[in-house]
Amino acid sequence: MRGVFLDINTVGPEDLDLDPLTTTLDDWSFHKQTSAGQVQQTIRNADIVITNKVPVDREMLHAANSLALLCVAATGTNNIDLVAAAERNVTVCNVRDYATTSVVEHVFSMILALTRRHHEYRLAVGSGKWQSAASFCLLDYPVRELAGQTLGIIGYGELGRAVARMGKAFGMNILIAQRPGSDTSPETGRTPLGQLLAQSNIISLHCPLTEATANLIGRNELEQMREDALLINTARGGIVNETALSQALFAGRIAGAAVDVLSEEPPRHGNPLLDDSIPNLIVTPHMAWTGVNARQTLINELAANIRAFLGGRPRNVVAAPCR
Repeated sequence: MRGVFLDINTVGPEDLDLDPLTTTLDDWSFHKQTSAGQVQQTIRNADIVITNKVPVDREMLHAANSLALLCVAATGTNNIDLVAAAERNVTVCNVRDYATTSVVEHVFSMILALTRRHHEYRLAVGSGKWQSAASFCLLDYPVRELAGQTLGIIGYGELGRAVARMGKAFGMNILIAQRPGSDTSPETGRTPLGQLLAQSNIISLHCPLTEATANLIGRNELEQMREDALLINTARGGIVNETALSQALFAGRIAGAAVDVLSEEPPRHGNPLLDDSIPNLIVTPHMAWTGVNARQTLINELAANIRAFLGGRPRNVVAAPCR
């Protein structure tokens, strides 16, 4: 059988052990990056294809005559036409729970950077304010402790649960949002989205990008948030209306935000959140998941998915959405 990895460079292979993956098949073709125009030809004769972020659409799938397994080197599968894959009897598998520690650490690094006012104090020291201060410390920017604050979590899968556990360790109160679209039928232990937005000091997003979650946080939702609230997004860029968030930060409608994801990645055509003048905004380049242990686990899990499929026991199968 022949395997193709469309974008191996996206997992940073230089510091990883690829043997668990390369030994699954006798014939592998690893591509640093595959453009949209090259995908159809590249996978035409492949039996197994791995993609991280390269989209695989209906036309590409129907041209891949030998394709039996499509592995996504991530949890999110919004770059795959799952309906077309089902029509072609192509099994789609993703990788789950591989970057939990890395993402949780990143979430709280951003929360702490904003609440402890790291950026402002770094600039203050750089400008000489501390050196010329009358007192031993600077108190120019009030620091908020996490203990006693309310952390609202939207998306309560593996990552959302792990963030909640860490929040509790900091002494935070936890609210879990009802699933998008289910606000009319209350779920035990969950809070309607509007109520969560109004009560949370910090809101962290961990839901997938779907039709139900696209633009989930827009102008109306931002207006429901507290003025001292922070918004953290390590999920997908399309969940937040980026223009609305930019405007809310400029207007001081919320206290700050940190995003690790944008609606277009890389943001080659610009993005409202790339304006350096936006106050209290941290933007990182989709690297919350990139701890070396997380990336090695990703490789190991891709290999496990392939071996399970070849053994007739597919795992981590992603079904097509109901229409």
